[in-house]
Amino acid sequence: MNLLSIENLSKSYSDKVLFNNISFGIDRGEKVALIARNGSGKTTLMRILAGKDIADSGNVTFRKDIHVEYLEQEPYLDPTKTVLEVIFDDNNPSVQLMRTYESLLEKDQENHTPESAAELQKVAQQIDDAHAWDYEVRVRQVLSSLNIHNLDQPVRQLSGGQKKRIALAKALIDPADILLMDEPTNHLDVEMVEWLEDFLTRSQLSLLLVTHDRYFLENITTKIIELDGGNVYSYEGNYSYFLEKKEERQYNEVRERDKARNIMRTELEWVRRMPKARGTKSKARMDAFHDLKKRAAGKKEEGKMELDIKMNRIGGKVIELKKIYKSFDDLHILKGFDYTFRTGERIGIVGKNGAGKSTFLNMLVGTEQPDSGKINVGDTIVFGYYNQQGLELKEDKRVIEVVKDYADVIKLSDGSKVSAAQFLQLFQFPPEMQYTYVSKLSGGEKRRLHLLTVLVRNPNFLILDEPTNDLDLLTLGILEEFLMHYSGCLLVVSHDRYFMDKLVDHLFIFEGTGNIRDYNGSYSEYRIELEEKEAAKQKAKVQEVKEAKAAAESSPKKKFSYKEKLEFENLEKTSPNWKPKRQS
Repeated sequence: MNLLSIENLSKSYSDKVLFNNISFGIDRGEKVALIARNGSGKTTLMRILAGKDIADSGNVTFRKDIHVEYLEQEPYLDPTKTVLEVIFDDNNPSVQLMRTYESLLEKDQENHTPESAAELQKVAQQIDDAHAWDYEVRVRQVLSSLNIHNLDQPVRQLSGGQKKRIALAKALIDPADILLMDEPTNHLDVEMVEWLEDFLTRSQLSLLLVTHDRYFLENITTKIIELDGGNVYSYEGNYSYFLEKKEERQYNEVRERDKARNIMRTELEWVRRMPKARGTKSKARMDAFHDLKKRAAGKKEEGKMELDIKMNRIGGKVIELKKIYKSFDDLHILKGFDYTFRTGERIGIVGKNGAGKSTFLNMLVGTEQPDSGKINVGDTIVFGYYNQQGLELKEDKRVIEVVKDYADVIKLSDGSKVSAAQFLQLFQFPPEMQYTYVSKLSGGEKRRLHLLTVLVRNPNFLILDEPTNDLDLLTLGILEEFLMHYSGCLLVVSHDRYFMDKLVDHLFIFEGTGNIRDYNGSYSEYRIELEEKEAAKQKAKVQEVKEAKAAAESSPKKKFSYKEKLEFENLEKTSPNWKPKRQS
């Protein structure tokens, strides 16, 4: 059953055509990914579908009486509201009941009184009467998995990452028929990404998403729509199938273009010596020639982005950390951490949001100081720090002015030198784009410009904090290829499991309470180890509860304690066959 139809949709900005007469549809239950280069119009198309932008022509038709939720790449939340008010702002009666219930529950946990318990019980009965406990289970699961607590906190006090998680929670909690998601994994730690992947896979809703996370694409999507050169190409399958079929399509396009060029040589001779008589046959052949000419030209081949820099020489001493302590009030980041970096090390950093990963990086580059201990940086070390915040630039600054602020001439790895304009072209900023104002760039183009300003300093110690956010898949592939051959030190914080598996040799795992574990293996190997430990732990718990239950049944007088009942219920919920029960 078709829930969304897009027919002959077109959108342009000045002389830049984003898409022209594109058509596609989404059926019930389909999980569709939208893939394109940065600046090709992915976010614009999503905003048009969500009713936040207008197409130049064409139609967007949703099936009658369906509910659509839209998660923006940079969501706006009303700063005058609290987290609770933002998440539960729907007029749906079940939503309003849960809003009241969550508020009372949080207050009751802070200050338990007979009055608060009675009020909570009253609302619980109303939820029971409305058969809304399935919704309560969904709310509880989403909020806890995205680490959202403190529901009375004002939105104005939240960071950008917290706002994205709040907006994501709202989109998942509201019972939508179609969910539009623009970069949903940005600002999530790896465990949250894996939970979201599982949640969406199990869900029956229809999904259209923009993401750069290749494992996410591989495991969730049933269909991929590629926006390329203003046209759309549809692939029924996951990311691996898309890569295979795209390569096949491009190969066939090249063959067709070469064939058209060969025929065109013959036809060109005919055109040059064409007789003056303008008969019907001559006119038809002339029309066919013009059509052939278009096919021979094909679409304009885009220049390949190249990452090429001359790395500064790195000496024998890299960085030494001796007995490093760092904490914020009761939050311990590091407790006596010791480590000596070696030349060419490639380390991935893993840990939950708020564990101190970014603080650790800031201490390395000297923008934040440890409470105690020594950080000794070698004399030859030149940092390249690509952080989450990106560049803080004036909106009226031009792209080429940004680069010239760092250098007019840049050294490449082969010893040659290029101008700032030539260097921009290597990063897919053609001459006509170099004088564009920064404010006109897409989110991905700004991130690419940020990457350029990091590499222009020829660093020999690269620190990448969530480098994959907002970059298109083409740029990601090229960045990975560059980093594979990069001979300096590399330190990466990323929720992109594919990126981490490909590039790092071992991990710093921030386990909380100031402990950092050095794990000798890839991220996937680490996750397998965690899953095996968790499975063994759950198996032991199930056995323990079964034995307790058997003992209780053999002794009629003995009953489960409240703690044992709660533990058994929680174990039930981890079972894939578990279904929520109505509360009494």
